[in-house]
Amino acid sequence: MAWNLIPKEQKFFEMFSRASANAVEAARTYRDLVKDWRLNHPHIEKVRELEHEGDVITHEVIDGVNRTFITPIDREDIYQLASDLDNIVDAIQAVSDRMEMYHIDRTDPHVLKLAEILFKSAQEVDKAIREMADFKKSRRVLDVCIEINRLENEGDAALTAAVKELFLGTPDPIEVIKWKEVYEITEAAIDRCEDVANTIEGVVVKHG
Repeated sequence: MAWNLIPKEQKFFEMFSRASANAVEAARTYRDLVKDWRLNHPHIEKVRELEHEGDVITHEVIDGVNRTFITPIDREDIYQLASDLDNIVDAIQAVSDRMEMYHIDRTDPHVLKLAEILFKSAQEVDKAIREMADFKKSRRVLDVCIEINRLENEGDAALTAAVKELFLGTPDPIEVIKWKEVYEITEAAIDRCEDVANTIEGVVVKHG
């Protein structure tokens, strides 16, 4: 295997941009799925395809690191960022599959709200990724990361409200189990967006 002794900085940022765009599309698909939820919805399979595409991009990033002698940012940060981006789509697929597996038969205002926060978070992740290639824009990137953190807090509050309402009265225990997991995994996908923001903040601080 030939080693590339000349750093091609844009290669990694372009792959990160593909991964973040893929995460946005997965979040958009999930949001649209829960808006129009039904079993055997074609969006369920679309989410799986997007998750597979995320795996492909992650593999390309890792292969790129192995083939590049000098990288634009630390290797461990490249690995971490690739993993963080992939984890967003993994979580989205997990909740989409869980809804199908549990034969969820309706949509729900709380999961709709969480899905909307997730979509906004993924959009902000994409914005931060596209800006971070230019370290002169570090202030702008950090501002986007702050917004991602704010959205994560909003997601926490939405999850708390959803679970609180779930336990009102004498609910069906099986329904509680199903919906609690759907809420929590959706919010976990929002958390994965914050993981990306935290990694980006660390990179910006190193190169600021």
